[in-house]
Amino acid sequence: MTVDVLRRPLRDLRVSVTDRCNFRCVYCMPKEVFGKDHAFLPHSQVLSFEEIARLVRIFVGLGVRKVRLTGGEPLVRRDLERLVAMLAPLDVDLTLTTNGSLLAPKARALADAGLKRVTVSLDSLDDETFRRMNDVGFPVQRVLDGIAAADAAGLAPIKVNMVVRRGINETSVLPMARAFRGTGHILRFIEYMDVGTSNGWRLDDVVSAREIVAAIDRVFPLEPQGPAYRGEVAGRYRYRDGAGEIGVISSVTQPFCADCTRARLSADGSLYTCLFATEGRDLRPLLRGGAGDEELREAIESVWTARADRYSELRSADTAGLKKIEMSFIGG
Repeated sequence: MTVDVLRRPLRDLRVSVTDRCNFRCVYCMPKEVFGKDHAFLPHSQVLSFEEIARLVRIFVGLGVRKVRLTGGEPLVRRDLERLVAMLAPLDVDLTLTTNGSLLAPKARALADAGLKRVTVSLDSLDDETFRRMNDVGFPVQRVLDGIAAADAAGLAPIKVNMVVRRGINETSVLPMARAFRGTGHILRFIEYMDVGTSNGWRLDDVVSAREIVAAIDRVFPLEPQGPAYRGEVAGRYRYRDGAGEIGVISSVTQPFCADCTRARLSADGSLYTCLFATEGRDLRPLLRGGAGDEELREAIESVWTARADRYSELRSADTAGLKKIEMSFIGG
């Protein structure tokens, strides 16, 4: 399939505000790679809030209507609510993705600064399984407390993302569905992907979206919903009894490269057009070298209009071996 990149809109921007995280999950930051001695970006190489805000304004001028703050873990970035306040006046859907561990004490300040919604990663309600997926020393309840605080602060509807990996947490699918039915939160199941090169991904570890939907449908009957907008990555299903909806993100078994409208900006100012990218365009030298907004705009346009990313459509033994950017750096 040929992707017509010239007519593809740029609508969604993921902004990684840090490459640091307080999880070392099996999905993207295994402790064998990201241990206590791992060398993260020095502060001087990380974009300032002012630099991020300037670039985001330029992206908005190019058509971006949704901005998601991510990482790493964005809430480890000090004074993040200051960046939120800088971006809040823009005509965008301003959201944040977090592992939830630091969310409870920060939810109100983020909402007051202008954040609109949050997406929280939670791979199981079982403490042992949760720790196995994320290598953390605290219980699931801390994440649930963060979700409750975000809900109370008005950061809703909250999306809860569960990466499903065979042999580790697939038995948590139904308990998660049961727990979030009727809450107003949207539970989304994500096929385990080969992001980066350090998570030891194997195709056999993937629990397909089809399997996930079938397992839930047997207990809680579902019916499909159409996408809410072009480029929506999650397949949507509503519970037939009216108890809400779920989503499934099937990048492995049902890739959606042709409709991708998403760009990613790393913490050090590199622009990527794919989660599975092997390289990006470094915008920091332009930012710090005196370039005007028009020069930055032209640089971004040149990357976007030339993109031909089809990693998920082409996935094979050859592509799986590529040296891809780690998810903790490029953002989820």
